[in-house]
Amino acid sequence: MADQIKILIVDDEENIRFAVSNILSTNGYQVTTASNGEDAFLELKKQPYDFAICDIKMPKMDGMELLRTLQHNKIETTVIMMSAYGNVDSALESIKAGAYDYITKPFKPDELVLTVRKAEERLKLYKENLTLKRVVAKDYDFSAIIGKSEKILNVLNEIKKVAGLRTTVLITGESGTGKELVAKATHYNSDRKGKPFISINCGAIPENLLESELFGYAKGAFTGAYTSKQGLFEAADGGTLFLDEIGELPFNLQVKLLRAIEQSQIFRIGDTKSITIDVRFLAATSKDLSEEVKKGKFRDDLFYRLNVFNIKLPPLRERREDIPLLANAFLRKNTVNLSKSIKGFDESVIEIFMKNAWYGNIRELENVIERASILTEKEFITPEVIPDTIKSQDRVFSTGTESGFSIKQAQRKLEIELIQRALKETNGNKTKAAQLLEISLRALMYKLKEYGIE
Repeated sequence: MADQIKILIVDDEENIRFAVSNILSTNGYQVTTASNGEDAFLELKKQPYDFAICDIKMPKMDGMELLRTLQHNKIETTVIMMSAYGNVDSALESIKAGAYDYITKPFKPDELVLTVRKAEERLKLYKENLTLKRVVAKDYDFSAIIGKSEKILNVLNEIKKVAGLRTTVLITGESGTGKELVAKATHYNSDRKGKPFISINCGAIPENLLESELFGYAKGAFTGAYTSKQGLFEAADGGTLFLDEIGELPFNLQVKLLRAIEQSQIFRIGDTKSITIDVRFLAATSKDLSEEVKKGKFRDDLFYRLNVFNIKLPPLRERREDIPLLANAFLRKNTVNLSKSIKGFDESVIEIFMKNAWYGNIRELENVIERASILTEKEFITPEVIPDTIKSQDRVFSTGTESGFSIKQAQRKLEIELIQRALKETNGNKTKAAQLLEISLRALMYKLKEYGIE
């Protein structure tokens, strides 16, 4: 990277300019010099430099004035100050004003090179961070939500309406419909996009650990709390906290969450001092929370507070025209990740996909295509690499059910079938079955009891 770094040396003493230029050129840097701040400013306006190594005391325009002028004109370059011995206070003042570092004259060549190397590493991290932010923004802009069906276009429209607000959003839908993707799209299209997006699955963490994960704890709050710990509420300050599977949140923590949302304040476990937080709350659930409220398992006041704006995601079987678009998008992703040149799908495969009920929704479709992409040795994905379970007649979608048009009865039937399949796949291991179903063990045990499944 050194031969790509451009450095401007600014000093009114010719011998200093020569010495610094010689040291850095020998180490592979591209160096230009200027004898005062005014000339340096004109040079930096004309073309970008990675670093400017600048003397503090100079005629016409000194180093501090140059630093302020660059900031005022929004010219981005990393400034390293040079100061004579005994003028350290001015150098420290320049650090406060925005300079990256300073070096005291006279200095050894190794000191100068080490300072520049440190600045170079910082610049590299800064550029990588910018690249990562662009990738994240692209991954979670509206184009990441693929579809042309009326239902998914309505979802996109709802995200656009609510993204820029602080309003609490409840995202509902079956497992695998893309609830976290919607949460991320909401965050990354808001003015909070440069701040943290923190996600936690309320059903994936044991109840006794969940409170400390969310709220943190004070030193000495319990045995083993040797230091204070920041919770996820604090970690998300200024940004967004996404509470996935909010229906799994233990009842005793629901009142604490409600207080955090309404008062923008939290208490660490074992602490009496409140902490003010600026957090936008998004929540998601595959449960019917209104039914959970009726059963006394979810607080009605928290439900109403979360359900200010509801985005309901349709299951894949209700947006079937999007299946070919999603399938091709997943295939393109896999051809890149697996370094394969797969051109597309055999028509018969698309027919299989279109007929399938997709009980696992988009996530299941993505997994099937990834598996097929790994197995295929052909230019096109053919039925041979599609799992038999997907091709089975039992999986063919039908609009008519023996329960008529009742969504609740159809969903009940679907859940029973998925649970039975997961238990069969895991030889009755409930923990592994819960992982396959992507729900907590607690939720699975509840459903086994509710449906009377042995």
